[in-house]
Amino acid sequence: MRDTSELTAAAERFADRLRAAPHSRLQRGAAAEGLALARELAVRAQRLEFPDREPRIMPDAGLFAVGDQVVVAAADLAETLRTAPDAPEGELDEAVGLVRAAEARAGL
Repeated sequence: MRDTSELTAAAERFADRLRAAPHSRLQRGAAAEGLALARELAVRAQRLEFPDREPRIMPDAGLFAVGDQVVVAAADLAETLRTAPDAPEGELDEAVGLVRAAEARAGL
């Protein structure tokens, strides 16, 4: 079993910043960065868990829900990486990098 705490911690930190961001910052692109990240993490989790199925795209639940979407998607991916015996090497590090890059682009 892999230790995925770095992924969940990075996602929680970004989500907390999204939740605390003013409406204007979210509208200027922070929410879009968060949603894009949540969608990517969700797709990665689905591809690992259900490789024969087309991944579903996470819906846009609005500016104020995006932090929660990031946390849910990261938790799903973390659980999949923690338990999947055939998860590709480097997938965890790549996912952590995606979270940090999204946070930097969001300017939070």
